[in-house]
Amino acid sequence: MGLDIVEQRLKLSCLQSTDRQGAEEVRRTPVKILQIGEGNFLRGFFDWMINECRKQGNFEGGVAICQPRRSGSSKLETLKMQDGLYTLVIRGLEQGKLVEKSEVIPVVSSAIDPYQDWEDFLSLGQSPELEIIVSNTTEAGLIYRPELLVEGTPMESYPGKLAYLLHKRFTAFAGDPGKGLLILPLELLERGGDELKRCVLQYSQDWGFSTDFMEWVERDNRFLNSLVDRIVTGYPESEAEAWFAKLGYRDELLNVAEPYHFWAIEGEVELEQQLPLQKSGLNVHWVQDLRPFQQRKVRILNGAHTLMTPLALLHGLVHVREVMEHAKFGAYVAAAVEQEIIPSMSRTTSLEPSELLLYAESVYERFSNPFIRHNLADIALNSLAKFKVRLLPSIEAYVELGRGLPERLIQGLAGLLRYYKVQETATGFQGTTLLGEKYPLHDDPALLSILAATWHGAEGRALVDTVAMLLNNEDLWGSSLGRIEGLVEAITYYLEELEGSSYEAVDFFARKR
Repeated sequence: MGLDIVEQRLKLSCLQSTDRQGAEEVRRTPVKILQIGEGNFLRGFFDWMINECRKQGNFEGGVAICQPRRSGSSKLETLKMQDGLYTLVIRGLEQGKLVEKSEVIPVVSSAIDPYQDWEDFLSLGQSPELEIIVSNTTEAGLIYRPELLVEGTPMESYPGKLAYLLHKRFTAFAGDPGKGLLILPLELLERGGDELKRCVLQYSQDWGFSTDFMEWVERDNRFLNSLVDRIVTGYPESEAEAWFAKLGYRDELLNVAEPYHFWAIEGEVELEQQLPLQKSGLNVHWVQDLRPFQQRKVRILNGAHTLMTPLALLHGLVHVREVMEHAKFGAYVAAAVEQEIIPSMSRTTSLEPSELLLYAESVYERFSNPFIRHNLADIALNSLAKFKVRLLPSIEAYVELGRGLPERLIQGLAGLLRYYKVQETATGFQGTTLLGEKYPLHDDPALLSILAATWHGAEGRALVDTVAMLLNNEDLWGSSLGRIEGLVEAITYYLEELEGSSYEAVDFFARKR
């Protein structure tokens, strides 16, 4: 039986009286947060957090949303039509239990298109109540590109808009040190706060802003580096009508996120007074140094993704959850993380092994989320570059600790080389799975050409010699991997074993040389 079509759109009138009163109260409070970014991630991460703070009475104030690019105007219009409301669905595994819940998020008190309402945007920057600016403009949004300053016309870049807004604020408050802002870029860019400040100062110099202003930017505004982690999958296209029927209203901004969330912010815990996240029970940490948390995520979560992907694709698997539910693949990934990756971090992290193991367990749970279909083919993009950053440091550190070769990571490297056993065709580069199925490869064309040429010339040559050529090619790895004792022979052994394995019995993972 088909679903009845729900016509009513989410509005304040859809809410129960208590919820409606709370949402109306938000709209009456001053805007304390300017949010640059209308996308799924901020709405499923930051705005949800602000709502958690608000529900517990720890935060009063509204959020004004502005889009960073002209293309975001339609989402802002939808937000206005829905009285600033949208629904967040949280679903997945939490401590082994299935979680699925929905909630209307009512923290957005206004939506301003800076390309249409430039003066309104600048007025926000001159508001005495404004305290925080948060952004997610993608990594490409935090890049300096020279722009002309044309009065009355919005800049195209977010850093340019921010520089001009801060200058207006500085002028409005005569350089008052107490009117500096807490600025939190949430883009997935290492040390994004530092980069955003650098861009702001560069624009300020380009446009001839005063030294006093630039000193105020440096001294009285806090550009914080942070690390965010939550999978927000966005609008559930195939399930939307079912959700509308369940909710009793249509929500064109319906958003879906996993239960897990993590945010490390490089700053003193006293900043909780402005942003009471820990106080509200959220998994947020004010830290002196982000590097241990960045390394933890790159080596364990990202490393596990990169480790499993080539091998799993070669054996015909399609998505991450399928890997984790496979008896041998799942055990292989967990053993590699716990017995090789975590031990290799002993000299480079201040985090205890027990903390790293707990984090690893949360990663396995996230990988097993039955509501997320994370395709391995998407993760496979640029796997060579990813391996160098995510897994090669673990291999090298493990060897330097005197532990010998980390066998599971070496198996993963063998799988990577087999995955990149490619040939160039009229339509691009192509590989073949162990089951004989063709797949395209998308990576640096120059690197793919090197791999294709090396594998193409392998006929009539001993496999060990081909492996040596691949591992010693510094263009592929940045240095010669042949220097690692026993690596060429180990990769050769596992490549031979890999060709004899099958999807039904992945004995390859159980073997040790």
